[in-house]
Amino acid sequence: MALRKIVLKTDDVLRKKCKNVEIFDEKLGILLDDMAETMYKANGVGLAAPQVGILRRAVVVDTGEGLLELVNPEIIKAKGSQRDVEGCLSCPEEWGYVVRPMEIVVKAQDRHGKFIQLKLKEFFARAVCHELDHLEGRLFIDIADEMVDPAELEQESNKKTTRKK
Repeated sequence: MALRKIVLKTDDVLRKKCKNVEIFDEKLGILLDDMAETMYKANGVGLAAPQVGILRRAVVVDTGEGLLELVNPEIIKAKGSQRDVEGCLSCPEEWGYVVRPMEIVVKAQDRHGKFIQLKLKEFFARAVCHELDHLEGRLFIDIADEMVDPAELEQESNKKTTRKK
């Protein structure tokens, strides 16, 4: 495995629609492994292939429930609504409120081409939706209804930590 460079929002690759993965081989496995390692090293919860300069429909997500790899993913059902703050490894120090579905059903393939279907809720659903937006050339800053000053997030985090003590 190897760390890959995460491209920033100014890179045109992030604005392009990704192509489907058609070959499920060792090269795809290496890409997914590298993406996971890169995501963990950057303290992220998700990473899409275009964020490492590869225009293919592949994402990795880990919201604390274990690593999920999705190849050629698509949301086939969505319901409910949630609004919360999001950030992005390609947009460092930028945060904003984004409305996402509360629940989704996603259909995808695994690294070997086997089809899978998952029902995801709450933060897990939010993270997957965020990563799938990358595959369409969309960033969270394009759909955020309100941007947040990082200092405000720090203050809110400190309040929550103080309340828990």
